[in-house]
Amino acid sequence: MRKVIISVAPVAAEGLEEVKNPLSPEEVAQDTVAAGEAGAGMVHLHVRDRLGKLTDDLTEFSRTLDRIREGSDIIIQGSTGGMSELTLEQRCVAVQDPRVEVASLNMGSANFDEGVYVNTFPDIRYWAGRMNETHVLPELEIFEGGMINNVRILAEEGVLEAPFVFAFCLGFRGALPATTYNLQYLLGMLPSGSLWGFIHHGMKDFSLLATAAGMGATVLRVGFEDSPPAGGAPGKVAQTNAELVRRLAQLIGDMGLSVATPREARQMLGLQEVPHPLNEA
Repeated sequence: MRKVIISVAPVAAEGLEEVKNPLSPEEVAQDTVAAGEAGAGMVHLHVRDRLGKLTDDLTEFSRTLDRIREGSDIIIQGSTGGMSELTLEQRCVAVQDPRVEVASLNMGSANFDEGVYVNTFPDIRYWAGRMNETHVLPELEIFEGGMINNVRILAEEGVLEAPFVFAFCLGFRGALPATTYNLQYLLGMLPSGSLWGFIHHGMKDFSLLATAAGMGATVLRVGFEDSPPAGGAPGKVAQTNAELVRRLAQLIGDMGLSVATPREARQMLGLQEVPHPLNEA
C-alpha cells in the first residue's frame, strides 16, 4: 500500500476572519500536535513573532519547537520563503535551530499578486549552502515550469544533489494556476527518481489534492497558511488545522492509500530517526 505524507502549514500569513489563527508558541504547538495526532507527518513553519510577522528572531520559533517536541515526533520543516523585507541571511534563519530537518528552497522568482517573489540564483546557492552546512533536507519549491530546469542547472554545478524532493506550489495569483494539466506538465519534467508533493494555494476543496495523490504524490499539504476557509464538512469552514488533516487522511484512505507516520515519513525522505518524546524513558 503506497504511503502519502501529510504536511500541515498551520499559520496563515494574514489575519483570518472565520477561524482563530494560531500565533503564540503555545497555540502553534497545540495545533501542530493535534494535527500530528490526526495524521500529519510534517509541519511547515515560518519564523514569526507573536503578531505573525516574519522575523529573524528565533525566540518564538524555538519556543514553539520546544512545545511541539514535548508531545510529537512530527518532522519539522522550516521556511526560507515568504514575501518580506528580510535579508538573504535572515530568510534562512530557521535552519539554525537543530530541530529543523527539512527546509523549503524556492527555485526561482515569480509574480505574486502585484509584486515579485524574488529568488535569484545567488540567493538559491546561498540557502542551499546553509542547508548543506546544517544537514537540512531542501524541499524544492516549484511555482513555474522553468524552475525545474533551475534544479538541473544547480545540480550540474554541484549545489544540489539527487535524489530531489520537489513541491509543486500552484494557485498563487500571478504564477502557474492549479490545474490537472499543469500538474501533469510539471510531473513530466521531473528527473527520474525524484519525490514530489503538492501545495494547492487558495483551494476550495480537496479535489486537486486527490488528483495529485492518484498521480503519485509523496507529500500533500493542507493548513491555514494555504487555504483556511476550505476543507470543512460540506458548506462549513474548518475550525482547526487538525480538522483539515483529518479530512485529508480520510480521503487518502478512501483512495486505497495509507497515511505515513512521522517515522515512515523520515524513511521515505531519507532523514534520521527522531525518538518520540512520549516513548522516552
